[in-house]
Amino acid sequence: MTTRVCQINLQRDLGGGEVYTAFLCRALAQLGVPTRLFVHPQANFWGGLSLPADTIFSPATTGAGIAEELSDPVGWLIGHGPLPTEVLANRARVGLATAIAHMPVQDQGSAAFMGHDRIFAVSEWVLAGLRQASLPVWETPLYGVADFARPSGDAEIVRNSRYSWDRRKFRDRLLGCIEPHVEPLLRHPPYVRRPGLTLGIVSRLTPIKQFPELFDVLAPILARTPNVNLEVFGSGGYASVRDLRRVLAPLGNRARFWGHQQNVAAVYGGIDYLLSGLPEKEALGLNVIEAQFCGTPVLAPAAPPFTETVVDGRSGFLYRDPRQDRGEDFGRLLPKLLALPLRPDPRLAADHLARFSFDAFVERLRPVVAWVRGTVG
Repeated sequence: MTTRVCQINLQRDLGGGEVYTAFLCRALAQLGVPTRLFVHPQANFWGGLSLPADTIFSPATTGAGIAEELSDPVGWLIGHGPLPTEVLANRARVGLATAIAHMPVQDQGSAAFMGHDRIFAVSEWVLAGLRQASLPVWETPLYGVADFARPSGDAEIVRNSRYSWDRRKFRDRLLGCIEPHVEPLLRHPPYVRRPGLTLGIVSRLTPIKQFPELFDVLAPILARTPNVNLEVFGSGGYASVRDLRRVLAPLGNRARFWGHQQNVAAVYGGIDYLLSGLPEKEALGLNVIEAQFCGTPVLAPAAPPFTETVVDGRSGFLYRDPRQDRGEDFGRLLPKLLALPLRPDPRLAADHLARFSFDAFVERLRPVVAWVRGTVG
């Protein structure tokens, strides 16, 4: 008997949670579970994420609207993040109410996950917070995978807008209306790697990454170290970009912004090391996994979840959280990186990367699907 799952992801912008949703749909389809996916009607990226042909898309903007759509009983429901309260309030129509926890709940409110039958964590770090809150968890983290099943774009990397406007803020909505008329008039030079050591950010510039807080400490250290450049690939809201530019000012033209890029594999190939953000608000970091699969080592603070995704000395280097030592450990690491004749190749750490493969993800899902079928049929 075929089990169909209903998934809910109402995000309007493409990020790690949406990439995760796409490969979850593909993995479930491989296990014989097709998906009905509730998505926001203004989210125009789903068609480019190579979802299975039998995926059914249902437009929705609110939890109340989804609750109305669930007129027939649903055997299995997955929320990407906590399920809407309107859906949880109508449990008679839902056999199993479950959710993917894409964010850690340590020191944050976990009440939104109350009332779920099971919560799936994307890392041990997220799982630890859910356990601490005494929530009903699946005891094995559903680690994400390096997923490039999306449009790669042109091979050439060119400068794009550094902004992805936050529609909830009046300032961003206003500037977002003006920028499309100005952007075509600006220069869009191609990316050319410069001599020296190239560190890169490849990420949405969102508050959870805490890049301004990170570079408030690291930028002066980088500025004092010759032959080190920083390239920023990604976009964010006005305030996020403004704050990052401010703290990167000591680097002058050694820090450049390139905006959002489609061909992320080419971006990883154009830098020496990927720089992660700060750890505690990060759930996993799909960019950290993607970079390693592309052969690009990672520099990250020695704290969860990065201690789960980076093998120190093999797939990158871990350094002490710079807020704890004002960047002294990072400052000691930089000369070592400059002196290395060869960078570590993360692909040689095959045993480490295997846990983040699509095949491994399918195998982690297999007992989940068996549990669902044994519970709701």
